[in-house]
Amino acid sequence: MWEQLLPTISARVTIVEELSPMTGQETPNGDRKNATRATWSHLALTATVAALFQTVLATGVAQAENPSIVIDVRSGKVLHADHSRDPWYPASITKLMTVYVALKAVRDGQAEMDQLITISASAARQPPSKMGFKPGTQIRLDNALKIIMVKSANDVAAAIGENLGGSVDGFAAMMNRSAHEIGMKDSHFVNPHGLPDSRQYVTARDMAVLGRTLLAEFPEYNDLFQIGAIKLGKRVMRNHNGLIGRYPGADGMKTGFICASGYNLVGTATQNGRQLLAVVLGSPTAKERNAKTANLLDQGFSSFGFFTSGLDQLPPSAEITPPNLRAEVCKRGGGQSEEDDALIPFGNADSGSPYALHRPANALSFAQETPSSLAEHSGPVSIVPVWIGLNPPPAGAPDPLDTPRKAKAKPLQKTPAATSKVAEQPKPAGKTSARP
Repeated sequence: MWEQLLPTISARVTIVEELSPMTGQETPNGDRKNATRATWSHLALTATVAALFQTVLATGVAQAENPSIVIDVRSGKVLHADHSRDPWYPASITKLMTVYVALKAVRDGQAEMDQLITISASAARQPPSKMGFKPGTQIRLDNALKIIMVKSANDVAAAIGENLGGSVDGFAAMMNRSAHEIGMKDSHFVNPHGLPDSRQYVTARDMAVLGRTLLAEFPEYNDLFQIGAIKLGKRVMRNHNGLIGRYPGADGMKTGFICASGYNLVGTATQNGRQLLAVVLGSPTAKERNAKTANLLDQGFSSFGFFTSGLDQLPPSAEITPPNLRAEVCKRGGGQSEEDDALIPFGNADSGSPYALHRPANALSFAQETPSSLAEHSGPVSIVPVWIGLNPPPAGAPDPLDTPRKAKAKPLQKTPAATSKVAEQPKPAGKTSARP
């Protein structure tokens, strides 16, 4: 990290020397010009020290264990970078690239937002997080994109890849081609959902490039990344992004978790007309991930962005392969394929469930180091409807996620015990009964 600061230090010292050639010399009594020059020298040196101190804070010396980056979205300037080009397993933040490829296909006339995406048997077999749609289920592409951004459904992401790319491998090729075109230097994709695969990796720097490109190229679809919750039938599913509804101005993007990667987040926030994007990879818990991201955004918004570099100036990493955090993150056997399923249950919007509008208080409360700008409890969020099929269902339609219950078999009724005496039937006239 210090190698990134050396050019800044050198540049600031040069500026001080150029502005104040009298530095280090005594100012003759009565020489106003020299006195003024010396004063400016002192002020410039003080400003330099303050700027360097701010830069050190912004680069996160105390948080050097995992990759992270903060950029100004409009300018692309880097406000913080720590191991930002180290390779890392992306988990579900992969789905940001899935969305980019899908939106690009729509823009290029190769897909339509209202075209139907069919869930194949292979897609339906993907592990959680998932919607659990049966093979043959069809959903519109726009609804599919909303679902993978909010619910992070792997079955739906796989279906998007199969339908737009012809196969998962075909879609992965489209992902890698797009990654190269937008300047992602150190990333490689093999699937559209981010489930474990040692061949799939990204960097914090590349995810910042992707996030900024999505916002710049598709402003009409930016609301995809800030949906608070989706509603399918009577079920409400809350966004996994722990900043939305809690951090001032939070407006996107995506979380991800597998045991090998730890807890990842690409998040954006806008304050006073300035939008920042932060990427945090490899946190040991969702709580720490959210807290670190909020802290980095706080630092970014409190700085003026002086003495920053661009994304292309970040030095390459010496690391070749991503670390595997499984033993550290999931050593207790409690890891989920996506942390969101563990934290966010389904809610019923029609029953007054708090999940329809609010995240459970205990799900994201912090034990320590909660940033002052990050509220402990989530406020109300918007709920966006999604549906199966081409058109929204009529009012009163059955919930598509409800599994029909089988009627319980009625217990067999016991036959009444035969009486000891049987009523005698009248005998036919003129006949006698034969004895055996």
